Amino acid sequence: MEERTHGGDIYGLERPVLDLSISLNPLGVPPCAIQAAREALERSPAYPDPLCRGLRRAISARDGVPEDWVLCGNGASDLIDRLVRALRPDHALVLAPTFSEYHRALYKNNCKVKFHYANMHEDFRFSSALLGKISQEIDAVFLCDPNNPTGTLISHQLLRALLARCREAGALLVVDQCFLELSPGEPDRLVRELECGGLLLLRALTKSYAMAGLRLGYCLSDDRALLAAMAEEGPPWPVSQLAQQAGISALQYAPDWPFRVRQQLEEERRYLSQELSRLRFHVYPSDSNFLLFQGEEGWRERLLDRGILIRSCADFQGLGPGFYRVCVRSRGENKRLIQAIQQEREAFHG
Repeated sequence: MEERTHGGDIYGLERPVLDLSISLNPLGVPPCAIQAAREALERSPAYPDPLCRGLRRAISARDGVPEDWVLCGNGASDLIDRLVRALRPDHALVLAPTFSEYHRALYKNNCKVKFHYANMHEDFRFSSALLGKISQEIDAVFLCDPNNPTGTLISHQLLRALLARCREAGALLVVDQCFLELSPGEPDRLVRELECGGLLLLRALTKSYAMAGLRLGYCLSDDRALLAAMAEEGPPWPVSQLAQQAGISALQYAPDWPFRVRQQLEEERRYLSQELSRLRFHVYPSDSNFLLFQGEEGWRERLLDRGILIRSCADFQGLGPGFYRVCVRSRGENKRLIQAIQQEREAFHG
């Protein structure tokens, strides 16, 4: 079986850990969503709604788009896979370093992938240089905003220029916004551009509502034919009853849940960045709820021995051994990480 390296794989570990390898809202799941999921258990004998009608209505109301512009899935990764199978692009442009499921899905469907690598010496920020990579042969362009694992937002001006260039070239622009609500970016970023076509937005409650275990993602597009083709590529019941009811409750009764934590994230991101820098790591600027940093090889294993799991980024295109991603959590949890690193350095250097 192929091994997929992502954060959050705590199941093969010998003991419980503080999991900083997956970047979730530190507030956790909204209580109303937990209650809704519990109540949904009573309806388990019934199949879930195959069209996610109530969930799509809730998304439509919160995100300000027509219901038939919404397609729900088993997390954003499910929708990425279905999008590629429905679109069948021959050539695609993917920025790097970024989330590996884009090129994984493209490779599986025999698409030729061109990577545009961000410059490490420019803090991995993407620039207008990538506009020249969008040629007439490119069928789709995949962006992550904020980018994973760097955490940086793409400037709104560059986003608009990229969208205009994609439309000119006839390429679909796919923008993964799964971390957007946990960043200073506008929640409706690019939503108004959907009606002009050539754009698909990927979103999820996985990160912003800390529902990683429930698997709940969705995409927005005005291309109803594309959404219908994506739906055909999925299973008959793509989202469980529990996930649908939890999502409806979260969106209806806690629509501001991700935004309540923004100030805390800003303060804790600054604290964690300063402390990691003090401990002689190179920390890259981030706008999101996680940090990319660089140091010696082996820190994932060394911290795991002390009960803390971080994400090694050695497998990301454009990175390599010695790069790590860590979630920004509460002050107590962040201090625990810093103390573990200090203890490990003291033990290592005597």
